Amino acid sequence: CPAYNTGKELSPSALEINKRYYLKEHMTDLAANGEAEPIPLLDYAISESAVWACTTCGHCIDVCPVGNTPMLDILDLRRDLAMMNSVFPEQLKGAFVGMERAGNPWQSPESRMAWAEPLPFKVPLVEENPDFDTLLWVGCAGAFNPDAQKVTQAVATILHESGINFAVLGESEVCTGDSARRAGREDIYYELALTNIENLNSAGVDKKKIVTSCPHCFSALGKEYGDLGGHYDVFHHTQLIADLVGRGKLKLNGNKLEKVTFHDPCYLGRHNGIVDEPRSALAQAGATLLEMDRSKTDSFCCGAGGAQYWKEEEHGDEAVNIHRFEEAHATGAETLAVGCPFCATMMIDANREKGEPMVVKDVAQLVVEAMN
Repeated sequence: CPAYNTGKELSPSALEINKRYYLKEHMTDLAANGEAEPIPLLDYAISESAVWACTTCGHCIDVCPVGNTPMLDILDLRRDLAMMNSVFPEQLKGAFVGMERAGNPWQSPESRMAWAEPLPFKVPLVEENPDFDTLLWVGCAGAFNPDAQKVTQAVATILHESGINFAVLGESEVCTGDSARRAGREDIYYELALTNIENLNSAGVDKKKIVTSCPHCFSALGKEYGDLGGHYDVFHHTQLIADLVGRGKLKLNGNKLEKVTFHDPCYLGRHNGIVDEPRSALAQAGATLLEMDRSKTDSFCCGAGGAQYWKEEEHGDEAVNIHRFEEAHATGAETLAVGCPFCATMMIDANREKGEPMVVKDVAQLVVEAMN
């Protein structure tokens, strides 16, 4: 647990133990009465600070030998706090307002297509290219965050140079609602998801392919939208890159890169099992890969998930992103490769705080540098 390992109040195992103690203590009364008044978990099992410290990395579910799901309990608590009682960290308010009013947590009024302006080729909208084969899902970070915009440009360049017939939704794309859902605002998530599903289906994307550089968008579009009627064939950009190079559609120069270590995003590796493709893409780009002690499905979180990106980190002994960055630096690699815009920001910030001993870049950026 990244929260527990950096001194926060959260202990997933303590949550389960406290539940067990409560049931054991009240077992006789519960059995005799058949029914009992529900007692909030916050009254005996977990603190409010611990609830908001969770990054939803999923490690607690992954490692529990008896199938306990403390992360899901925490998400239920967040829904109850945020939706029923309007109780949530003050910093989340801006993200909620942005998603409700502007369709993005940055509250940005700017065009979702500004990232494409520096490119030497035109990025077509779906209405300009209705026969597209692949939809590039840009995501809010890819549209509005300066560092993530560079990654979107790199992915678009790869698509263009590979001859893939692609398009984007442009202004009709809104936030997938991932951050709202992880922060307990299921209502905002549903509103955004239904808007996206309507726009995607209207563009015929349900019969085509989606590629995105954001694991959170990848997970929402591919795993969660199906519950609302949105069924899509979704790929992470590292999957696409590995496939294109493997089929000879994307030519790389074969020059050796510096030593590289890859940080597995929780929503790519642990939540969705995609660990080989990013490494394949890096190897094909000439990287000498050095693994961290905790990698692949055992990766340590960057600290941004579970809507943590939009709020102050709960009090603890150490920042989660610093902890993870030090693991990366310990490999001796010169470059820290990432595959998520939120991981990128957290690692860039940690790198800056530590005096910039590494270069932090997305896999797509490294691949573009290796293109002929």
